[in-house]
Amino acid sequence: MVRLPFRDGFYDLRPSKIVALAKNYAEHAKEMESDVPEKPVFFLKPPSALIGPGKPIILPRMSKRVDHEVELAVIIGKRAKRVSREKAMNYVLGYTILLDITARDLQGEAREKGLPWSLAKGFDTFAPVGPRIADRRELKIDDLEIGLKVNGQLRQLGRTSEMVFKVPELIEYISSVMTLEPGDIIATGTPAGVGPLSHGDRVEAWIEGIGRVEFDVLAEDSILC
Repeated sequence: MVRLPFRDGFYDLRPSKIVALAKNYAEHAKEMESDVPEKPVFFLKPPSALIGPGKPIILPRMSKRVDHEVELAVIIGKRAKRVSREKAMNYVLGYTILLDITARDLQGEAREKGLPWSLAKGFDTFAPVGPRIADRRELKIDDLEIGLKVNGQLRQLGRTSEMVFKVPELIEYISSVMTLEPGDIIATGTPAGVGPLSHGDRVEAWIEGIGRVEFDVLAEDSILC
């Protein structure tokens, strides 16, 4: 569970699932040497990967390369099953920033063997969120700046208008497959510029209208000593 500021109080974020979109920005698909999909492609991250501000991203000893991916996260407000895109936004509580942290070397091995990506995406701390939840009614998400720096160096910069599949389409498609419960998160994909993280890094991510959030990066071995 992660508690984030929301409206005049706080919201306890306890998703039953985190649904993450792959290749939902054309330039990111290109840098991953992949085509833009004809339909949304999504995978699941476990709720146990979720952390909030003040908690570090932990680099697992099992991986030799862990990448950052900054994403607009949609928080579902009420149960959604087979929802049309015309009504989809009525099921949204609000928005936050999510980093889809990825063990890229493990993902590459899985892709080569035709295996699922769960290992590469599912480590504890691999879904940092924050700094708050912006109310759906106060923020239009059609064209917001989204970016990320590591140690002050710009890595990712894009706009939500570059999404291949927009949020109403995503909710319609996902809810036709699985029921979305209150508190569930849809991570809507990342712009180009993903790159590696190292022990001691400081990650700063932002989305216009939501704010900025920072996370320290630590190697697993450093906290086990």
